[in-house]
Amino acid sequence: MAAVAEKAIASDEQLLHRKSPPPPAALAEETDRDYKRDVKRLVDLLSKLNPFAKEFVPSSHASAAADGHGKSDSQLSADAPIFVASSDYYYNYGPISNSGSRNDSSSDGSSNNQPNRRRRNGSSQGKKRLNNRLRGAKREDSIKRTVYVSDIDRFVTEEKLAEIFSTFGTVVDCRICGDTNSNLRFAFIEFYNEDGARAALNLGGTVLGYYPVRVLPSKTAILPVNPEFLPRSENEKEMVVRTVYCTNIDKKVTETDVKSFFEQLCGEISRMRFLGDSVHSTCIAFVEFVWAESAIVALSCSGRILGDLPVRVSPSKTPVRPHPARTASN
Repeated sequence: MAAVAEKAIASDEQLLHRKSPPPPAALAEETDRDYKRDVKRLVDLLSKLNPFAKEFVPSSHASAAADGHGKSDSQLSADAPIFVASSDYYYNYGPISNSGSRNDSSSDGSSNNQPNRRRRNGSSQGKKRLNNRLRGAKREDSIKRTVYVSDIDRFVTEEKLAEIFSTFGTVVDCRICGDTNSNLRFAFIEFYNEDGARAALNLGGTVLGYYPVRVLPSKTAILPVNPEFLPRSENEKEMVVRTVYCTNIDKKVTETDVKSFFEQLCGEISRMRFLGDSVHSTCIAFVEFVWAESAIVALSCSGRILGDLPVRVSPSKTPVRPHPARTASN
């Protein structure tokens, strides 16, 4: 019992000697002192940072300064607040660029530095559609200014036909085509304006050569010829009168065969250009005769079998120019 009493007395003495809690005023003073110490450490830490460091300067500000459009002396305060957008902001709106758009790349609507192929393709397709509409409108206008003339005697030349129709207006182009089923031919005549084409319809029934011609509004336009191939001088115009244009020539037929074919039926040939390639199934040829009468006779050969195909013959719009002389290399 004495031992138990001694232990109880000892524990009471320890409780008496234990330090009592500080008063509230002292506790508040200590908390304030700790706060000031932490703030001083933070200020010391921030004072050692470089305000021009990359992480403190926005990308837009850096690019503007690099281009010379921004203020190079502009600084971002070290204690400036940091704003961080939430993930749903970028999902719904996207970052706003310098131009005011919400693209995160170039101003053409691309993203992630990838070109906007859809927009580029759409632009090119729009231009293509516009060009097609312009060509279509131009073609429709050309049709309105063109007349179709049929039952033309094979001895009537394009020059003579254009001269007759020019009494009703300015003739822009005249194209006579051979008919494979008849000695008679047909032509397309394009005028400068619609008034000339309407007036030319009055020539229907006029006898040209031995037959009366029929004149109707055309349903097609004349296929334009490359101006570089048209006659450039009076001498070349005379060459065109003696030249015919041949198409649908069998590929098994050689240039010698074509020359022999026309010389036997029409007359002497002065120059010929025979053309063919691996893309087209037939060949073409420009045949220039010595005499204009031979070219007229050659038009009647349209439809004759040359090889295994009927050859088509029509007046040529271009002369057969000689190949340029090759200069000897040193």
